[in-house]
Amino acid sequence: MRISSKALLEIAEKLANLEVDVPSGSDLSGHAAVLLALTDEPDPRVVLTKRAHTLSTHSGEVSFPGGKWDREDGQLHVTALREAEEEIGLRPDQVNLLGPLWPRTTRWQVNVTPWVGVVPPDVELVANECEIDSIFSVPISYLLSDPRIRTDRVTIDGRRIYMPAFEYRGYEIWGFTAGVLTEFMVHVLGADIGRRDDVPLRSLN
Repeated sequence: MRISSKALLEIAEKLANLEVDVPSGSDLSGHAAVLLALTDEPDPRVVLTKRAHTLSTHSGEVSFPGGKWDREDGQLHVTALREAEEEIGLRPDQVNLLGPLWPRTTRWQVNVTPWVGVVPPDVELVANECEIDSIFSVPISYLLSDPRIRTDRVTIDGRRIYMPAFEYRGYEIWGFTAGVLTEFMVHVLGADIGRRDDVPLRSLN
């Protein structure tokens, strides 16, 4: 798929120059991958999901399409694409995969590698009702304005991390998802998203 948006072409160039150590090997148990899918338009939107309330983990939370590595996947980018197809009906041939972001360890000790990809702006997505309650998208320009409703503090691997939490049309974007989006905006888009003392602070652990 050819990228038509100038903004996304610049993102692709920056991702190509990142030094990211992607986990590899024959056994990636304990690893997972997610897809940060951007729509190919002048103001790209990021595709997000709200997980089904019936799930045993992360129920009702906003997340990227993605999930745990399966031995048949081989590499983690295949995991991200497979899970996206299973969860929201996004076929691998509809995704122009640009590259990975830095792996992050969640509060639940799962090592997750995000992959950035480009999808057509008019792509039709269908939620897998067993896993996903709804699918929505957020303009990157909205997130770049840092409209956070609070800052969350979490300690992971002995490090204290501060992450913005956002709200968009009734969806609360926080935790791992907000952390990846913020890292993407700061290190790839060059955004200045730092400390804010004018919003509440919440400790997650």
